[in-house]
Amino acid sequence: MPPSVHAVDTVTKTFKSNVTKPLEWRITQLRKAWWMFEDNKERIVDALKKDLNKHRQEALPIDVVGIQSAILEALKHIKAWNADERPARTNPLNLLGGARIRREPKGVTLIISAWNYPFMELFEPMVAALAAGCTTILKPSELAPASQDLITRIVPRYLDQDAVRVITAGPSEMDHLLGKKFDHIFFTGSTVVGKIIYARAAPNLTTVTLELGGRGPAIVTANANVDLAAKRIANIKFLNSGQVCVGVNHVFVDPKVKAPFLKALAKYFDQYLGGKGTAANPGYVTNIVNDRHYNRLEGLLEKSSGNIIYGGDRDPATRYFSPTVVDGVTTDDSLLSEELFGPILPILDGTLDEAIAYTAAHDHPLSLYGFTDSSAEQRAILDKTSSGGVTFNDGILHMAMKDAPFGGVGGSGTGAYHGIYGFREFTHLRTVASIPSWMDSILSFRYPPYTNAKALAQIKATGGGGAVSFDRDGKTTTTTIGRILGQWKLLVLVAAILKWRGWTVEDVRNLF
Repeated sequence: MPPSVHAVDTVTKTFKSNVTKPLEWRITQLRKAWWMFEDNKERIVDALKKDLNKHRQEALPIDVVGIQSAILEALKHIKAWNADERPARTNPLNLLGGARIRREPKGVTLIISAWNYPFMELFEPMVAALAAGCTTILKPSELAPASQDLITRIVPRYLDQDAVRVITAGPSEMDHLLGKKFDHIFFTGSTVVGKIIYARAAPNLTTVTLELGGRGPAIVTANANVDLAAKRIANIKFLNSGQVCVGVNHVFVDPKVKAPFLKALAKYFDQYLGGKGTAANPGYVTNIVNDRHYNRLEGLLEKSSGNIIYGGDRDPATRYFSPTVVDGVTTDDSLLSEELFGPILPILDGTLDEAIAYTAAHDHPLSLYGFTDSSAEQRAILDKTSSGGVTFNDGILHMAMKDAPFGGVGGSGTGAYHGIYGFREFTHLRTVASIPSWMDSILSFRYPPYTNAKALAQIKATGGGGAVSFDRDGKTTTTTIGRILGQWKLLVLVAAILKWRGWTVEDVRNLF
């Protein structure tokens, strides 16, 4: 039996034992996970240095502290997140039937991460899964081998091995693994592989979260703070050498501000490189992950009809690829044929309307960046495009907001996480109705033989049959006073039922 299959069987058995459902177990695992990162943060930084030449200042905040923050957020709110919810009391059955919505763990989950942030993309979803009470299989990326090796060593030392397992399956074993029954799969990676995951999940009707990517644009209008736009776009592209799912893929810049924008862009890239030029890695530029991705980027650049106006230096031996700005790019250029996921920055001339039209005509990106101080232009971008998230006049901040949902739409993914939104991805909402026996006489209209009186009573009980507050043209017809009187009718009905039953206010409280 392959190790991955044994791991799935183990965590499945554990979930069925109900050991993960008590909050005490979940809290303990989350606390241990926090210490796992605290005790091993230097090892994590070293692993990321080996895999990607990632600098400590990039590694620590995202792949260590960021995960610890997510753990503390879950610990702070876990009781509230798991509390039963009462549905709206507008329906008499909800009011008298004791309805509630119970949050339950989906069950056995599979989390597959990418290589660009091998800890954050694996463990932040795991935090949500543990908070929800799920068991999980963790599949780190083999393209970051030092990180993968460290993950396989530290997880068993801190977390419940019967509930959390790490696997390092190759392609054939991974194919076999995807044939197993999971209750939820969380995948971060390319759209191509995301589609495969989605298809393999379908036979078991397994729910899926896909955090993909897409060709996220930056749009710089004539109303932008041009210097600030250049500073922040250069920073986004510099981060992890552009190997970021929420990175800037290309820039549409209004011709009116293009010249100062390009000048500022070069200025800030020079500044980020420490004034040492682009010929060699200053020691803190992240390398391209492997030869295949390096060659892919080099091939796209060589096929481009644009002109390199900044950078272009690279070293195949170390896979160093300098920030590279390419001007004169058109929409049919090789650099726009796929998600770049690298340090190449194509520049396209385009007004706001042209940028919006191109963006709206293609797959929805994970992120979109608009640089403009005009509220009207910001509204136009929001109303006429779609993307997983948007940041105006900065970069990546919509993803950094941990109490807001982060996720894709359409071609950039499905589902969202961070904070309570991640918890919800791993949770099933189970509606529970607890009907008191004494309500049988009130609900007797549902029993045959059917009569007109019973039909009318059933319609009233389900909220139908009354006057509506709009006409056939969709215009409002009911006044505020009318709506208040409508609510009073419901209260009078409930009061009459309670009086008939001889119930007091305290009796009603005891129902809930």
